[in-house]
Parts: sequence; C-alpha cells; structure tokens
Amino acid sequence: MLSRRSVRIKILQLLYSMDRDSALTIAQAKVKFQESIDQSFELFIYTVYNLYKITEISVSDEAKRKSKHLPGDYDKVFTAKIFNASGMSLILEDKAINKNMSKLGFLDTSNGDFYKQIYDDFSKTEEYKDYILNAEGGEQSHTEILLELFRFCRKSEYFEEVMEDRYANWIDEKSLIVGVVKKYLKGLKDKELDFKHHYPDDETTKEYGESLFNQVIDNDKQYMESIEAVIKNWDVERLAIVDTIILKMALCEMINFTSIPTKVTINEYVDISKVYSTDKSKEFVNGVLDKLMKDLTEEGKIKKEGRGLVE
Repeated sequence: MLSRRSVRIKILQLLYSMDRDSALTIAQAKVKFQESIDQSFELFIYTVYNLYKITEISVSDEAKRKSKHLPGDYDKVFTAKIFNASGMSLILEDKAINKNMSKLGFLDTSNGDFYKQIYDDFSKTEEYKDYILNAEGGEQSHTEILLELFRFCRKSEYFEEVMEDRYANWIDEKSLIVGVVKKYLKGLKDKELDFKHHYPDDETTKEYGESLFNQVIDNDKQYMESIEAVIKNWDVERLAIVDTIILKMALCEMINFTSIPTKVTINEYVDISKVYSTDKSKEFVNGVLDKLMKDLTEEGKIKKEGRGLVE
C-alpha cells in the first residue's frame, strides 16, 4: 500500500521532529513511525467507509421514488444498484471488516447530512443518470460508476473538509490513498472485500523505511561532513533544517540502497523539497545531490547492483 515516496516523507517528518524536540528518543520516533503507518491504513479504510455510506443513501432514494403517487419514467426504472449490485453492500456484511470499522469508531460517526449531500449532488450528474438508465450494464459499469463517484468526491470541498477534519494526514497521503482505493473498488466485482492485503508490506516499511531511518541516525556526522564539503561557500548555519535532512536521506539512499538508481533518488528528494521546504530548495537540493553523486561515484562509494543500475 505504501510507496517509497510516502515512507520517505514519513521519515523526513520524524527526523524533523527529532531535530525540533531533543527529548524525542529514537525508540519513541520508531513507535511514531509505526503509528503513522497504521494511520495511513486507517485513512484508506475510512475513505472506503465513506463511499459505502454515500452509496447506501441510494437505498432510501429508491424507496422514496417508488412511493411517489405519480412516479416518472426515471423513478420507475431507478434502483439502488450502485449499492446493492456493485459489491458495496457486502462490505459491512463481512464480520471481520465490520469489527475493524467498529473498533476504529467509524460506525459511531454521525455524518448523515454529509453522506446525503454528496449523494444528492452526485445523483444529478449525467454519469449517474446514464448508469441508472443502462439496464444492460454489467460488472464493469458498476466499477466505473464507483470510480466516477470517487472522482466526484475528490472534487468536493465538503468531502475534502470531512476527510481532513478526521485525518490531518489526508493532504499528505491523498495521492497514495486514491491509488489504493481505486484498486479496492476494482476488486469489488470479484468480491474482494478484505482490507488486510492492502496493509503496508514489510519490504517497504521495514527493509526500506526503518533501515533508512536507522542509517541516517547512525551516520549523521559522516553525512553532514560530506554535505559541508560540497557547499564550502555556503553558510551551513543558514541551511534550512528540512533541506539538511533531505540531503542526508538522499545521501544515505545513494550509498546504502544499491537497488535504487541514483537518478531516481535525486528526483524523488528534489520533488519532496518542492512541497516540504522553501521556494529555492529545489535548485539547491538538486545541485548539491548532483555534485555529491559525481564525487561519491568517482570515489567508488556509490555502487549499484542489478540489471540497468550499474552506471
């Protein structure tokens, strides 16, 4: 579920917290790292839960339309298939999922007005109307309308507000969650309901994430010396804290993670600097890392393994 970029950002935030709070120990930081992983997983589940509740409104919508004294043509053909036939209705029927959501407090959340508002707005779209009128639509049409609903939600300020109110990390992890939720929605046609196989794998969180964190901490002085050697004409004390951490992480990755191409590492950390550091950080980080890569390669300290990685 978690990408390396997501892990990089989590480690960056941890290292920054340790720099700002000298009382924060390495052990406590590692606990926070695990908590952040769990929270990412919870955010994924919460997003799916909100889609479940939004589509569930179609059931009362159908009942309301069928009870009309003079129902229109659209009312007569309307069904709650976005909920009943798409696979969404089955999610909370799974005891393990239901128990998980209950434990996280989602089932106690009172957001009825929110769900109804989003559903009512979406029900007015041409995409939803076409879906209702398409009696021949099969499993693929159910998947497509769920993905369309999710796109609609992401464009809604109301939806964004609710997500951010519940999880402050929604902004940072939105792109990650979007990818995982899309994959989950596509699996509903095959009755793939369980969330567990979307939990972040150890290869990404432990073999990469924890290793990156440990090595940056263990080699902090050495990395700083390498950075200082490259920025001789720059006042080190004026170096932005976030930029310093980004450079150390990138340096660590270039030296110790032999399966990650150096160009990928540089591009990733330059992109991260655009979001989490100053306006001028992009050029600075890119320049320093490019120089470090050349120097360390000449010194034989950067060695890549695997097909296409030997430069």
